[in-house]
Formats: sequence, C-alpha cells, structure tokens
Amino acid sequence: MSVIPFHDRDGHIWLDGAMVPWREAQVHVLTHGLHYASCVFEGERIYNGVIFKSHEHAVRLRRSAELLGFEIPYSVAEIEAAKREVCRAAGLTNGYLRPVAWRGSEMMGVAAQKNRIHMAVACWEWPSYFSAEARMKGIDLEIARWRRPAPDTAPTESKAAGLYMICTISKHEAEQNGRQDALMLDYRGFVAEATGANFFMVKDGVVHTPIPDCFLNGITRQTIIDLARRRGMTVLERHFTLDEVQGADEVFLTGSAAEVTPVRRIGDWAFTPGAVCRAMIGDYSDLVNGRLAAVAA
Repeated sequence: MSVIPFHDRDGHIWLDGAMVPWREAQVHVLTHGLHYASCVFEGERIYNGVIFKSHEHAVRLRRSAELLGFEIPYSVAEIEAAKREVCRAAGLTNGYLRPVAWRGSEMMGVAAQKNRIHMAVACWEWPSYFSAEARMKGIDLEIARWRRPAPDTAPTESKAAGLYMICTISKHEAEQNGRQDALMLDYRGFVAEATGANFFMVKDGVVHTPIPDCFLNGITRQTIIDLARRRGMTVLERHFTLDEVQGADEVFLTGSAAEVTPVRRIGDWAFTPGAVCRAMIGDYSDLVNGRLAAVAA
C-alpha cells in the first residue's frame, strides 16, 4: 500500500492566520517546538460537514498551551473559524483535523521567552484509526514497558507533543510484535490508557474506566461515559490493576482517531466484543452523524 507523505500533498493549510499552499507550510529546523517539545495539538473529526465538539477541542488547545507556559494568540472563536475555513478550502465533509501550536525559532535553548507562538490547522481524509475489519473483530494489545508519568513530573493535563514520545515507542514495539497497540500503566501501576486512546472495560454489565489523574480526560471518553449513562448503564471511574482486567467481559478504546474500538486480546488474555461495545459503537456513530441528539451539558 502506497503512502502519501504529509509534506508533499495538494491543498492548503491555515498557518498563523493565512491559508498557505500545503507544501509551503513549513518551519525552520531550529524551531523550539522541535527541539524542546514546546508544542500542543488536537485531534478532531468532521462528520457530514460538522466538526465534532469543535468548541471543546479549541478550549483544550488553549488550556494545553497555558499549561506549557505560553498563550496561543487566537481566541477560541478564532480557532474554530480557522478550522471551518480549512475544511471549506479542502472541500472536506468527513475527515480529520489537526490544530497545532508551538514556540518558534527566535531563541534556541531551554529558555525561549521571546519566541513567537505559531499555530496551524490542517485537515485530510482519514478513516478510523483502526480499519473497519479490525474494529469489528477487536484489536490486540500488549503491555507497554513505559508508564504514564506522575502529574508532578509532567503537565499531564496538557495534550502536549512531548508526552507522546513514550506512546510512539510503545506503539512501535507493539506493532513489531504483531499487535496493533499497547496498554500503558501509570506511575503507580494502575491501568491508564492505550498510546492514543482511553480505556474501558465491562464486568457483569458495569462499565469501568480509569480515573484520568495523570493522562488526558479525553473528549471522546467523556462522550462515551455520557452515552452509556444515557442508556442506564453504571459507569465507574476508578483505579484498577491489570489483574482486574484479566476478568473483564469486554474491553474497548475510545478517542477522536480510534472512535470506539473493541479489544480482542491483551497479552495472553482474550476478550469478546459484546453488547456494550456494539451499543457504544452504534450510539457514537449516531451522535456524530446527527442521528442522535447531543448529550445535555
């Protein structure tokens, strides 16, 4: 299967307030965000011409930057307008959006107080993170050797680029071992999340998900909790260990990229996607495609 490189595509990207040709949306090699990970981003989807929870993503992007000590020079409303402009320019009604903000290249070193803050928004066609076939039968995970850091060692409430370094390592190792993703524990040994998606398990009809106190409280995660409770399901947010996962009836992941993806295997443990997985896949699809009313705030 051929891969179209992301630096060499047709179209336009919104960069610092203007639409520029895709191939010209570049930064200098001595950009602070590249060397010191002073960069935050969002992953979003557009369904039938509507950016799902656009406002919540824009708010989180600005909050992520604040946690890294810089302010994005665009308001939430301006960020949302930029995303809509990019989608219109691309003629895209279904796909993926990537807003990103970073410190520029005026200063090179750990300190970068005078660096300009840049922002860009790109969008492209991108189906679910996992193929339709993989999603329906469930994906395979292995246990990552890297753990999510404690909140007093990293800005874990920020969707910061640097926090994904161990995710990339963990996912690469899982793929090299024939798995699709990795399950990460937190610094205490509790189950945390996959490398780019939140974790849910079902036991005796009750839905359990880890407390997001050292990783992102995903926007899709919050949506699925609301949808499950709307169905009358009990959802418990709590700490739990791998031993408890072994006895789960169903396991699934959630995220803007992954949407709702059942898990078939973790290590040597097997799971069967069941009624809860199917219900959440269906309800989420209905919600994002406008067939189900939005959950009340």
